[in-house]
Amino acid sequence: MSATTSMTGAAAAPQSPPLAPRVLDDAAEWLMRLNDSAVTDADRRAFERWRQSHPDHARAWARAELLMNKLGGLPSALAMPSLARSTRPSPNAGRRAAVGRLAALLAAVPAGWLGWQGWQSASEHGWTADHRTATGERRELRLADGTRLTLNTASAVDVRFDATQRLVVLHAGEILISTAPDTAAVHRPFRVTTASGTMEALGTRFNVRKEAAATRVAVLEGAVRIAPRAAASRVLPAGQQALFSGDGIGAFTPADEAGAARAQGMLLADGMRLADFAAELSRYRPGALNCDAAVGDLRISGAFPVDDTDRVLRMLVSTYPVDAVMRLRGYWTTLVPRAPESAQGTQRTQDSRAPSKNISAKG
Repeated sequence: MSATTSMTGAAAAPQSPPLAPRVLDDAAEWLMRLNDSAVTDADRRAFERWRQSHPDHARAWARAELLMNKLGGLPSALAMPSLARSTRPSPNAGRRAAVGRLAALLAAVPAGWLGWQGWQSASEHGWTADHRTATGERRELRLADGTRLTLNTASAVDVRFDATQRLVVLHAGEILISTAPDTAAVHRPFRVTTASGTMEALGTRFNVRKEAAATRVAVLEGAVRIAPRAAASRVLPAGQQALFSGDGIGAFTPADEAGAARAQGMLLADGMRLADFAAELSRYRPGALNCDAAVGDLRISGAFPVDDTDRVLRMLVSTYPVDAVMRLRGYWTTLVPRAPESAQGTQRTQDSRAPSKNISAKG
């Protein structure tokens, strides 16, 4: 096997020459300046002139964008000297030190981050995704262009910005996107892709949720062009939502604020079946949350804080005729009809052979 051939026989990719430290310093300076709250349109135009003035500047900025997307935003320890430079003692020294630290990070960006043609085969489940959240966790990212991206529970995304587009790949879960104007001189559309197809933002705030065999998108502001993988595209306007698969787009229906509320840690219910509510709440709770068929059609309403699912269960049993029976330290929970006090006592005696606790109207 030759030195220029990989284990699979593919030719090795040519290596670009290293970037000069001065170029990395300039890129770090621009990254901090563009993330400063006092940035102006003149600053953005000056940056674009710098970026286009030399191929190495474009390469350095690609690294800067990639670093921002990998870190989910400019780290506060680096941003602070820029954002507060007018109030700190020795602002120039603090800023130079911050630029130096950021330039060092840019120099250390692994070469593997810069080539992403193999991302599709890495893991369709997002196990190697750029950004992930655990069950019950939410996380907000600020992308390199200023776009705000909120990951809901158990979500995974890759962020891929290049010269032609700004792309977010949703592998699992749900995201809320508030797009920002692109800083590049040549327009780069902002797109979100799933197994079902691609959504292109038309100046917008929208919610995307990956379901078992389809994708649900709700537009809160602006509009989104939905392009299924094997069907004609359509534009979804503000105030509407739709479910689409690779074969087509379902009917447009009025969107509600449920997606945005979930991004803020609240689960909204308006006459929702208890079985459906339990399935939704289970996304935020480790283990299994089940609902007995006897109470599955019970209709519930309210706003429930998903950061504390035990509290949600207490809210349910204090308002509706149900109890929550927990086993295995709460990892197996079932919503059941509220039993008479004598029956509850019998049930708890039977369950006492295994670690369990119960939430009932009696406490």
